[in-house]
Amino acid sequence: QVQLIESGGGLVQAGDSLRLSCAASGRTYAMGWFRQAPGKAREFVAAISWNGGETLYVESVKGRFTISRDNAKKTVYLQMNSLRPEDTAVYYCAGRDKSMAIATMEVEYDSWGQGTQVTVSS
Repeated sequence: QVQLIESGGGLVQAGDSLRLSCAASGRTYAMGWFRQAPGKAREFVAAISWNGGETLYVESVKGRFTISRDNAKKTVYLQMNSLRPEDTAVYYCAGRDKSMAIATMEVEYDSWGQGTQVTVSS
Protein backbone atom coordinates (compact mmCIF):
# COMPACT_ATOMS: atom_id res chain seq x y z
CA GLN A 1 0.00 0.00 0.00
CA VAL A 2 1.25 3.45 -0.89
CA GLN A 3 2.03 5.80 1.99
CA LEU A 4 0.84 9.39 1.74
CA ILE A 5 2.22 12.25 3.81
CA GLU A 6 0.49 15.63 3.88
CA SER A 7 2.08 18.95 4.79
CA GLY A 8 1.33 22.64 4.57
CA GLY A 9 -1.51 23.07 7.02
CA GLY A 10 -1.63 25.88 9.55
CA LEU A 11 -3.49 28.78 11.13
CA VAL A 12 -4.42 31.63 8.80
CA GLN A 13 -6.86 34.49 8.66
CA ALA A 14 -9.92 34.67 6.44
CA GLY A 15 -8.93 35.67 2.93
CA ASP A 16 -5.45 34.18 3.19
CA SER A 17 -4.01 31.33 1.11
CA LEU A 18 -2.38 28.01 1.90
CA ARG A 19 -0.92 25.26 -0.25
CA LEU A 20 -1.18 21.69 0.93
CA SER A 21 1.17 19.03 -0.38
CA CYS A 22 0.83 15.27 -0.38
CA ALA A 23 3.90 13.15 -1.09
CA ALA A 24 3.43 9.51 -2.10
CA SER A 25 5.87 6.68 -1.44
CA GLY A 26 4.94 4.96 -4.68
CA ARG A 27 2.92 5.33 -7.82
CA THR A 28 -0.68 6.39 -7.47
CA TYR A 29 -3.28 6.99 -10.10
CA ALA A 30 -6.22 9.26 -9.36
CA MET A 31 -5.75 11.37 -6.24
CA GLY A 32 -8.09 13.32 -4.04
CA TRP A 33 -8.41 15.64 -1.08
CA PHE A 34 -11.05 15.25 1.63
CA ARG A 35 -11.66 17.23 4.80
CA GLN A 36 -13.33 16.69 8.14
CA ALA A 37 -14.54 19.54 10.30
CA PRO A 38 -15.18 19.05 14.04
CA GLY A 39 -18.39 17.15 14.60
CA LYS A 40 -18.95 16.53 10.91
CA ALA A 41 -18.45 13.66 8.51
CA ARG A 42 -15.48 13.64 6.20
CA GLU A 43 -16.33 15.22 2.86
CA PHE A 44 -14.89 15.24 -0.63
CA VAL A 45 -13.04 18.42 -1.60
CA ALA A 46 -11.22 17.84 -4.89
CA ALA A 47 -9.87 15.09 -7.13
CA ILE A 48 -7.48 14.83 -10.04
CA SER A 49 -6.92 12.14 -12.67
CA TRP A 50 -3.60 10.34 -12.99
CA ASN A 51 -2.33 12.66 -15.72
CA GLY A 52 -3.88 15.83 -14.32
CA GLY A 53 -6.17 16.21 -17.28
CA GLU A 54 -9.39 15.98 -15.30
CA THR A 55 -10.31 17.62 -12.02
CA LEU A 56 -13.42 17.75 -9.84
CA TYR A 57 -14.34 20.03 -6.95
CA VAL A 58 -17.05 20.26 -4.35
CA GLU A 59 -19.23 23.27 -5.12
CA SER A 60 -18.18 25.21 -2.02
CA VAL A 61 -14.53 25.45 -3.11
CA LYS A 62 -14.91 25.98 -6.85
CA GLY A 63 -13.02 29.06 -7.98
CA ARG A 64 -11.01 29.18 -4.73
CA PHE A 65 -9.17 25.85 -4.57
CA THR A 66 -7.00 24.26 -7.25
CA ILE A 67 -5.76 20.67 -7.24
CA SER A 68 -2.66 19.79 -9.23
CA ARG A 69 0.01 17.12 -9.35
CA ASP A 70 3.63 16.57 -10.26
CA ASN A 71 4.04 12.88 -11.09
CA ALA A 72 7.82 13.17 -11.31
CA LYS A 73 7.81 14.19 -7.65
CA LYS A 74 4.91 11.84 -6.76
CA THR A 75 3.21 14.82 -5.16
CA VAL A 76 -0.28 16.28 -5.35
CA TYR A 77 -1.11 19.80 -4.25
CA LEU A 78 -4.15 21.71 -3.08
CA GLN A 79 -3.83 25.46 -3.53
CA MET A 80 -6.41 27.12 -1.31
CA ASN A 81 -7.15 30.81 -1.85
CA SER A 82 -9.68 33.16 -0.26
CA LEU A 83 -9.95 30.88 2.74
CA ARG A 84 -13.04 31.11 4.91
CA PRO A 85 -13.65 30.07 8.52
CA GLU A 86 -15.89 27.27 7.22
CA ASP A 87 -12.86 25.76 5.48
CA THR A 88 -11.45 24.91 8.92
CA ALA A 89 -10.92 21.14 9.02
CA VAL A 90 -8.41 18.34 8.97
CA TYR A 91 -7.48 17.81 5.33
CA TYR A 92 -6.68 14.31 4.10
CA CYS A 93 -4.94 13.21 0.95
CA ALA A 94 -6.16 9.99 -0.68
CA GLY A 95 -4.90 7.88 -3.54
CA ARG A 96 -6.24 5.22 -5.85
CA ASP A 97 -3.59 2.53 -6.25
CA LYS A 98 -5.41 0.43 -8.83
CA SER A 99 -7.63 2.70 -10.87
CA MET A 100 -6.95 5.67 -13.11
CA ALA A 101 -10.55 6.88 -12.90
CA ILE A 102 -11.23 10.06 -10.97
CA ALA A 103 -13.39 9.49 -7.90
CA THR A 104 -15.32 11.39 -5.24
CA MET A 105 -16.28 8.65 -2.79
CA GLU A 106 -14.10 7.67 0.16
CA VAL A 107 -14.60 3.95 -0.47
CA GLU A 108 -13.04 4.31 -3.91
CA TYR A 109 -9.66 5.29 -2.46
CA ASP A 110 -7.04 2.78 -1.32
CA SER A 111 -4.48 4.88 0.53
CA TRP A 112 -4.89 7.73 3.00
CA GLY A 113 -2.60 10.24 4.65
CA GLN A 114 -2.63 11.09 8.33
CA GLY A 115 -4.22 14.49 7.79
CA THR A 116 -3.10 18.08 8.24
CA GLN A 117 -4.98 20.73 10.21
CA VAL A 118 -6.16 23.89 8.50
CA THR A 119 -7.63 26.57 10.75
CA VAL A 120 -9.06 29.78 9.35
CA SER A 121 -9.82 32.56 11.80
CA SER A 122 -12.38 35.27 11.09
